[in-house]
Amino acid sequence: MNPSGEFLNASEAARRLGISAKALRLYEQRGLLTPIRTEAGWRAYGPHDLERASEILALRALGFSLAQVARVLAGDPRGLGPVLTAHQRTLEARLPVLVDAIDRVRRLRSDVARGATPSAGELAGFLAAAPERRIAFYLPWPWGGERFELRDIRPLTYITGPLGSGKTRLAMRIAEASGGIFVGLDRRADPAGAAKVRPAVDRLVEDGATDSAALVDLLASLETTEPVPIVVDLIEQGLDKPTQEALIADLRRRGPAAPPLFVMTRSSSILDLDALGPYETVLFCPANHAQPFRVAPYPGTPGYEALASCLATPEVRARSEGVIAVRR
Repeated sequence: MNPSGEFLNASEAARRLGISAKALRLYEQRGLLTPIRTEAGWRAYGPHDLERASEILALRALGFSLAQVARVLAGDPRGLGPVLTAHQRTLEARLPVLVDAIDRVRRLRSDVARGATPSAGELAGFLAAAPERRIAFYLPWPWGGERFELRDIRPLTYITGPLGSGKTRLAMRIAEASGGIFVGLDRRADPAGAAKVRPAVDRLVEDGATDSAALVDLLASLETTEPVPIVVDLIEQGLDKPTQEALIADLRRRGPAAPPLFVMTRSSSILDLDALGPYETVLFCPANHAQPFRVAPYPGTPGYEALASCLATPEVRARSEGVIAVRR
C-alpha cells in the first residue's frame, strides 16, 4: 500500500505491489485502473490506485478472469459461483498435505514432552510439509548419457534453449521418467474434449485470448483425471500474443498444490522473465550440449543472457515457425 499519500511512477508502483509494470498497463487497458498523467505524460499511481490494484490481485489469486474482476468491482455478482467453486476445490486439494503436516508436528510435540530430543536432520525432515518432488534419469542424445537429477520440481517449469539444443528430447524424457504425459505438436481435440474445455476457452477469451482451434486442442490435451505431470511441446504453437498472455496467466493461477506442468517455449509472452513467481522455474538447454540447468530470472546470474537471447515475441517467433534443427 501507499500510506504516505505520495504518487508513484509505474516501476515503483509495480515494485510495491510485487507485479510487473506490464500487468499495470494491462489493468489500465481493461479499464480497471485509471492512473493520472503528469505534465510530461508519465503515469502516476496514488493511494487509491494501489488499493484498487491490490483488490485486483486478490481477485486474480482466487482465479477470476479480468472480465470477472471488472464485474465484481462494479458490484455485478455474475460468474462468482463457478470461480468460487473452483477455488474451494483447490483449497480442498491441499487439505491432505496440511493434515499430514499437523500430524507430524503433533508427534514431534509428543516426543519432546516425553524427553526425546530429535537430531537436527530428523527435525528438518519431520517438519517437512510434503516430500520433495524429484526425478532422476540418464540424459538422451545429444547428451552423453550422463545421469541427470531434477529436484524441487515446481508446479510450473519452463523448458527452453536454442534450436538443436535437445530440449524436445529432454521434455520427452522428463515425461517418461516422471510417469507423466507428453503432449506433442499433433494435438487434436475430439468433439467431446472440445465441449469439455469450452468454459475454459470462454474464460480465456474474456481475458483477451482469441478463440481458435489451436487453443481448444491445447486445453483439451491438458485435461486429465490423473494428478500426473504433463509436459507440453511448444505450448505457444498456433496461438497469437493475446492468447499466449491470457493462457500463461491462467496457468500461473493453478497454485502450489497443482501437479507439475512442464512447458517448452521460446516465446517471451509465455516465458516473461520479469513475471516469474515463486512456484515457477526455468530449465535451460545450452547450445553446447552441456547438462541442462536452472536459470534464475535475474540479470547477471549464470545463463541469464543466453536464456534471454533464446526468447522472442510471438511476431518474431512466427518467422521461424516450423523450422526444425536436424543433424546430418
